[in-house]
Amino acid sequence: MSLNIQAKTNFSFLFSGLGSSSGGGMGNLNFLSDYASIKNGSYGKVMKAYYTKTDAGTSSNTQSTKQVSSKENAKALAKVQTTTDALKDSADDLLSTGKDNVFKQKDITTTDENGNKTTAKGYDTNAIYNAVSEFVKNYNGALRASADVNSTSVSRRTSYMTANTASYSKMLGKVGISIGKDGSLSVDKDTFQKADMSKVQSLFQGNGSYGYQISAQASMMNFAADNEANKTNLYGGNGLNLNNNSSGNLFNTFF
Repeated sequence: MSLNIQAKTNFSFLFSGLGSSSGGGMGNLNFLSDYASIKNGSYGKVMKAYYTKTDAGTSSNTQSTKQVSSKENAKALAKVQTTTDALKDSADDLLSTGKDNVFKQKDITTTDENGNKTTAKGYDTNAIYNAVSEFVKNYNGALRASADVNSTSVSRRTSYMTANTASYSKMLGKVGISIGKDGSLSVDKDTFQKADMSKVQSLFQGNGSYGYQISAQASMMNFAADNEANKTNLYGGNGLNLNNNSSGNLFNTFF
């Protein structure tokens, strides 16, 4: 059901040029997205909270991974890759405008208190709720996985993603999606299903939408984990050294 956008074949190689003159058009779009988060203050708020925790001696993405062994970090990086793939897929499912468009209006039949049935075009709120719930689950999975990785680049990309989500907090809240203190998402079914589905659609569909940006950021987190695995001397679940191995096959070594 996902769009034909592959994490490591479309977005990721474009983002490999970030910080250089060869970043390309999408790199500039990413820069503008990051700049918008900085300009509207949401990024600053998230980073302030992040470093306040660090200064206080509580856990953070960086702190919790300082003592991670190479073997543990290999597994953690592989988990980031699989969870960000899942997040991107669920975001792309919501972005889809093809035959699998979850926001495509259908004939909906309702029955009033007198038993009279009425059929009219409308949103399938149950299908949309299920798709958004899957997105929320995968978003939280990627967030948890990144916390176990000893990687500045992965932590930085995760911070960008949570800052971006924070900038949409009011819009998300209006459709029943809330952000926890740890940055995780939750969706209240009753509030969500009573919300204006056109507002949900505007959040998750279209270039530049929240869903579009999270799809791109999931790809960047995936690329950061992939790059980290490639450049670091790692060990797989079987205890074998993975140095110079293709990290695309990294997860398979743990089973």
